[in-house]
Amino acid sequence: MSLNSPALTSIVENAPLRRRLRLRQQIGFILNSTRLRLFVALLGGVLGANMVCRGFDIYQDPTLSYSNTVLGTTLAVLSGLMIYRKMTSLPGTAALMNTLPAFALSYISVTALFYALGLDFSRREFGVSFVLVVSLMFVLGFAARRLRQRPMGFISSPATQDLTQLDFMDWVPVRSYKELALWPELPLVADLGSPDLPDHWARTLAEEAIAGRQIYNVRQLRESLLGQVEIDRMTENVSGHLSPDSIYGALKYYIDRLIGLAALLVLSPLLVLIGLAIRLDSPGPALFRQTRMGYRGQTFTIFKFRSMRQADEQGPEDLSRDMTRSDDDRITATGRIIRKLRIDELPQLINIVRGEMSLIGPRPETLNLSRWYEQEIPFYRYRHIVRPGITGWAQVKQGHVTSVEDVHAKLRFDLFYVRNFSIWLDILIIVHTIRVVLTGHGAK
Repeated sequence: MSLNSPALTSIVENAPLRRRLRLRQQIGFILNSTRLRLFVALLGGVLGANMVCRGFDIYQDPTLSYSNTVLGTTLAVLSGLMIYRKMTSLPGTAALMNTLPAFALSYISVTALFYALGLDFSRREFGVSFVLVVSLMFVLGFAARRLRQRPMGFISSPATQDLTQLDFMDWVPVRSYKELALWPELPLVADLGSPDLPDHWARTLAEEAIAGRQIYNVRQLRESLLGQVEIDRMTENVSGHLSPDSIYGALKYYIDRLIGLAALLVLSPLLVLIGLAIRLDSPGPALFRQTRMGYRGQTFTIFKFRSMRQADEQGPEDLSRDMTRSDDDRITATGRIIRKLRIDELPQLINIVRGEMSLIGPRPETLNLSRWYEQEIPFYRYRHIVRPGITGWAQVKQGHVTSVEDVHAKLRFDLFYVRNFSIWLDILIIVHTIRVVLTGHGAK
């Protein structure tokens, strides 16, 4: 339902329409509630899987511990739900898309734990449990998705009028307390930080918050819906300071290097074949080297598979040349393939092993672009507080920067990643990256 719909603009006066939308909202909340999902997941993933496998087991295997199996499937379901809730609480997420990776991660982790501890369990029951849980969560997620978009009331201001251009919710203008009182469950957004907010609305919002109504600040709601941070000023993270989580940052550093080293060993035959194809396609080296701005503002040499003609790739520094377009005529035939498959970045595993990059983080920019950004935006260097990555939030949400007009949007995504730096956001980025690589759908 659009903002300009006559039915929507009169929703607070239209009692039957208000009741229908309220019922739809309540059903959507029930289907998306943690309690219902927990009940359904345990019922299907533990009890259902056990009953299905016992029905096929005429003679039980005495070497297997079925009590261990029930314990394992219970742990997998609970941890999967925790991962799922963490991932879907982040902005820009799609619940259905995150269902499979969330439970796959939990079941693989529990299986690995049981193997490490030498515990006997039924592999078949684990498999049946996984299939049942994922299927049930998909069904609930699909139903909730059809009903989840809910009305959001707003107090008119320049900031909230701009917010209502987004189509994530049904926006309901609230012009008076009388209209607000007609719908006690209606969430409300206002520009709480504006000095122009009238005193009577400030008192009303305080009373409504005490009464249990959900009240949102327009800035935080916009950031949550778009997955971007406004860049008109620096903003602290959820812990109230500018530095990201140091514990996770240190752990991620060592995990990145171990994964990078393992990936280099496993992928070395593929890397050699790609290098040969590049050499046969056009004159020049297989690897492209370039100085980039990295962690804490230190420069480093990045490695990539060469995807463009050598003379053009080594050309003079120029803002437009530093922004490669998808249809750029400098790209070679082999380069077009490896760029489409996103494997031109694989040599950066070397940078990860050397500690210069991470698997996930803001993309490192050329020195030319970095200097220009720093002139345009005073706190641009703040993005260097985390290590640059092969993939990142800006890459899965926006893709390549192909014009000067794109740079502000890219920086908003980068600063959002820094502000919300966590393992859950990294997992979400991995899921999005896999989808982009496998389907080609998403950021280019």
